[in-house]
Amino acid sequence: MASKSVTVLVAGSWGTALACVLADNGHRVTLWTRSDAQAREINEERRNSKYLKDSRLPEGISAATDMPSALAGAEAVIFVPPSSAMRDVAHAAGPHIRRDALIVHATKGFESESLKRMSDVLAEELDRPAGEIVVLSGPSHAEEVIVRHPTTVVVASASIACAEAAQDLFMNDEYFRVYTNPDVVGVELAGALKNIIALGAGVSDGVGYGDNAKAALITRGLAEIARLGASMGANALTFAGLAGVGDLIGTATSRHSRNWRAGSLLGQGLSLEEVLKQIGMVVEGVRTTQSAKKLAALYQVEMPITNELHKVLFDGKTTTDAIGALMGRVRTHEIERPAFDLDSGQP
Repeated sequence: MASKSVTVLVAGSWGTALACVLADNGHRVTLWTRSDAQAREINEERRNSKYLKDSRLPEGISAATDMPSALAGAEAVIFVPPSSAMRDVAHAAGPHIRRDALIVHATKGFESESLKRMSDVLAEELDRPAGEIVVLSGPSHAEEVIVRHPTTVVVASASIACAEAAQDLFMNDEYFRVYTNPDVVGVELAGALKNIIALGAGVSDGVGYGDNAKAALITRGLAEIARLGASMGANALTFAGLAGVGDLIGTATSRHSRNWRAGSLLGQGLSLEEVLKQIGMVVEGVRTTQSAKKLAALYQVEMPITNELHKVLFDGKTTTDAIGALMGRVRTHEIERPAFDLDSGQP
């Protein structure tokens, strides 16, 4: 496809990795950051060492700290801030974005107070129809994308034209394959909620349990993600796809995963404050656990793993006591009721 002018907000690990994919595809990429030092390093040394160590960035990427100039003429804008910063970044960017620009986000989480999904936050702040916003998700560690390991993701939008435009923008026949999906709700929920289960898988490993425990936790974690998804109108098949089980496996089993590492440190006895200090970057699963607990109550959905992790993170419960509580729950059937009509994809 023809080269396009693309702006990526912001220059964290995932934003930088996506910028590299876009540059490899021949697009002209501006990577926005608040940090003058980070912008200089990207422009002069072709590195973003804070997030991606010594990986060399393509020449097609330039960094900028001035928001209006970074967005000037951009035909596509990719939002990748932490979920807690999405509204502020979108609010600042909105006045400088072309009305015909393609809008994509790759952030996995909820707005903490409103419990809104990121596409809804963007729609509000950019004054755009939510159906035109595209979500990019799937099993995709930045550390692997930046060295061009084969990766497959999904782009979701209610508009097939917007989804296919994003697919064309990111598709790279050598290492970055992109599928489309119309289920924005399911893709966003799966991407956010899997971080909770990855925390739990890390706890299991940190305590010293083996593969049996982690496999069970991942499987039952997917069940509670799907239960909440069903209640919120998601398509069942999304949770069996890249954004669902694919991203869950990748995040819950990899040492690249901040959420897995945070859980592992918790399982080893560190406090949440000590864990976050040691990780040194945003661990989305922590905030998402708070949001998911509220959503579970709102939609009257049972989410035992989420509830126990919430007690560990915020109520001082020990990880061993939390695991004991999960193991000691009232016995039941694995499949209590048909969670979904798989023909329609609806609950």
